[in-house]
Amino acid sequence: MDRNIRLPYAFHDIHEECGIFGVFGHPEAANLTYLGLYALQHRGQEGAGICSSDGASLHIEKSIGLVADIFSEKRLKRLPGSIAIGHNRYSTAGGGGLKNVQPLMANYALGSIAIAHNGNLVNAEQLKEELETEGAIFQSTSDSEVFLHLIARSKNEDPYERIIEAVRTAAGAFSLLFLGESELIAVRDPLGVRPLSIGMVDGAYVVASETCAFDLIGAEYIRDVEPGEMVIINHNGIRSVPVLQSLRKAFCIFEFIYFARPDSYIFNHTCVNTMRKEFGRQLARESMVDADIVIPVPDSGVPAAIGFAEESGIPFDFGLIRNHYVGRTFIEPKQTIRHFGVKIKLNPVRDLLNGKRVVVVDDSIVRGTTSKKIVKMIREIGGAKEVHMRISSPPTVGPCFYGIDTPTRQELIASSHRTEEIKKYITADSLAYLSIEGLKNIVPDSSNYCTACFDNNYPIMFPKEKLEQMELVFA
Repeated sequence: MDRNIRLPYAFHDIHEECGIFGVFGHPEAANLTYLGLYALQHRGQEGAGICSSDGASLHIEKSIGLVADIFSEKRLKRLPGSIAIGHNRYSTAGGGGLKNVQPLMANYALGSIAIAHNGNLVNAEQLKEELETEGAIFQSTSDSEVFLHLIARSKNEDPYERIIEAVRTAAGAFSLLFLGESELIAVRDPLGVRPLSIGMVDGAYVVASETCAFDLIGAEYIRDVEPGEMVIINHNGIRSVPVLQSLRKAFCIFEFIYFARPDSYIFNHTCVNTMRKEFGRQLARESMVDADIVIPVPDSGVPAAIGFAEESGIPFDFGLIRNHYVGRTFIEPKQTIRHFGVKIKLNPVRDLLNGKRVVVVDDSIVRGTTSKKIVKMIREIGGAKEVHMRISSPPTVGPCFYGIDTPTRQELIASSHRTEEIKKYITADSLAYLSIEGLKNIVPDSSNYCTACFDNNYPIMFPKEKLEQMELVFA
């Protein structure tokens, strides 16, 4: 029987969070936001939306699918004004569906407001229950809607104070964009878990999850939104208001390892590509092996594989070719094809690999099933003599609750298996991960990063009753 194979665009067991983009003061605000979201497509492929303001009212367009498929020229013309925010979604909390595609918009006592959120709240369920008890009716299952209800139900007459109250009530990771009739407001959680940067183009301000969005529209990077900062952008200019305080920062280390585009500069303008190459160099220093060729698992493994090859002196080449045109689903033929799901996306170059001792560099192993298929494919189809797997991050032992769609702890193979056991499972001749010490030696100011997925040290506290549900109580 035919069956649908669901394939994420990024060939990975851990999925992107979300991407946000905003513009203030540009006559083509919606068009720029469209381009910004296009550049941030890697952060979410489930759905996208844009909300604009013409100074008097808000206009919104959103749908399921990719940015280029959603926003036709006709649809963008329905988004007038010089202010806009946009969002790419990959469902984490709350699940999928059009009702959860952002921006989310609401009318309240002081006017209209829209929100775009990258991150995840750890106390969303608790807040939602309290709000529903007080009569709130939720239109989505997204944790992001909590912010709108908190703002709407505040008694404060100052709209900024309402936002401040809301973000002080929420706990978790959030990089936020709020759109009003005449202004754009950006807020970042006190730990700065998710990236958020400010730029300028043609005298207009732009805000984005990653600087690669600035490059596409010709914007100049100015600075990051600081952890705990609220940035208000309106006709009076740009104003900074410190609203949340913390004793530390907790930038997501996986942004450097996998999520951010390699051409982006994040977390105080650090180059992602440079970091990934350094991870590969350090990996080579820690786990050298006699081999004939170094190949990456494309695309996220490429910079680390280049770094590994440069440090080891082993030649680099593209021994796995990626098909970039695979959609989210594919019909599998009735006749069973070995490794079909992997071969849809990747195919080995036999002429390069046949009879060779191959080092395969990837950014992570999650469940182990994909790595196992890749190793077997390189050996069986590519004809490799030996396959040595090298991972440019430490073993992933804990799920993320701060805006990344990760498997449960039980599904993370490294949470319950030693490296030697994983090596046998994926049928590699050898397996080595980058050590957490090596990782921290490379990352600037490593104490400012969240490494919970590698060491279970979660920087944001969870409500007590949720600890067991969120798998943070260990037997």
